[in-house]
Amino acid sequence: MTSKTLHVDLAAGRWRELTLMEQLGNIGSEVGRASRGKAQGNEARFLSALDRALELFDLTLCDDRWATRRKEIARAREVVCDFLVGHNDYGSTAASLDAYFLAFAVAARIGRSG
Repeated sequence: MTSKTLHVDLAAGRWRELTLMEQLGNIGSEVGRASRGKAQGNEARFLSALDRALELFDLTLCDDRWATRRKEIARAREVVCDFLVGHNDYGSTAASLDAYFLAFAVAARIGRSG
């Protein structure tokens, strides 16, 4: 994993313009890409998407608007790491993570349209 900023425009402030639902929906997209890369044995794709997902998690954790939600966000990050690079102690599946993050993406879309 790298310490280089991958989402320069988001890190510069645009990330804070998004709602929590939008942020988590975007994180879910990267988690899905990492999961698929890992399943396909494409290490470069897996590691790249994992780096992006972790960076977005970290940007979300640094967003002061979610100070009261940090424990939940940090736990989601922990579960993702456990699934992708750990021992999967939580028993997650690609499908369960997709379902978890999809709910945020749907909520974000509904929130923006209505």
